Amino acid sequence: MATNTIDFEQVKRSSGLKENDGGPLNFSTDFPSLKGKVSEEEWKARVDLAAAYRLVDIYDMSYMIYNHITVRVPGTETFLINLYGLTYKEITASSLAKVDLDGTVVFKPEGTDYGINAAGYVIHSAIHKARKDINSVIHTHSTAGMAVAAQRDGLLPLTQNSMRFAGNIGYHDYEGPALSMDEQKRLVANLGNHNAMILRNHGLLAAGPTIAEAFNYLYQLETSCRAQVLALSAGKDGVSTPPEDVVELTGKVFAPTTLRRYGLLEWPAMLRKVEAETKDNGYPYYAS
Repeated sequence: MATNTIDFEQVKRSSGLKENDGGPLNFSTDFPSLKGKVSEEEWKARVDLAAAYRLVDIYDMSYMIYNHITVRVPGTETFLINLYGLTYKEITASSLAKVDLDGTVVFKPEGTDYGINAAGYVIHSAIHKARKDINSVIHTHSTAGMAVAAQRDGLLPLTQNSMRFAGNIGYHDYEGPALSMDEQKRLVANLGNHNAMILRNHGLLAAGPTIAEAFNYLYQLETSCRAQVLALSAGKDGVSTPPEDVVELTGKVFAPTTLRRYGLLEWPAMLRKVEAETKDNGYPYYAS
């Protein structure tokens, strides 16, 4: 088991959160629009990422103000991430911060005193830096995800959903809160060439070449965990698993390189869902 060292002062600096010196802090959620002020490619990435945050919330995978979803800014070595302190219902395309792979916050909305979650940088920058084929990373602490992350056997091939991950998922042992740069190399090594990973005693991680694909991985992983928790509520002796060759075949059929990429059909439908379910709900419009 690795023993990490955590530089707490560096964690504070990298968060970009302003120290409270007794003066007023600007924690407003009213952010000026960046549309037309960034490239079309970056704006699209911002809108899709904001939609992903709303979808994680809609599907009950959010966790107060915590956790993170990132996307690489096209053509750059920077990625977008949520401001630490906003609920997923409040995140918009223009509220997202931009961070480089060394952890420097290179942009956040002018005047805001929100920073970023340092654990988000540690986890996400490691993967963005090591895996050039990955442009989006999602990390969650859903109840079902944490439950399966605490189970010794990990994700079991109990359902068609979970069988798609047979041989296609990594596991990373818990080393404490992900605030140590020492942990990055082990996170990357344990993810390997997979696009999904269970962080033991912690939560779930999904990644992909696009936000659409990363969200699809997450949705399938989350629903697999929910089904497993329910199935095992009757005891492990009461569940059945298909033969190994059937599990392997199912994983092959559902691999994103076999029939079509994940998200190709799903993502447009998900955007329609976000539009319909977040319209006039009292929170800022996600694509603003």
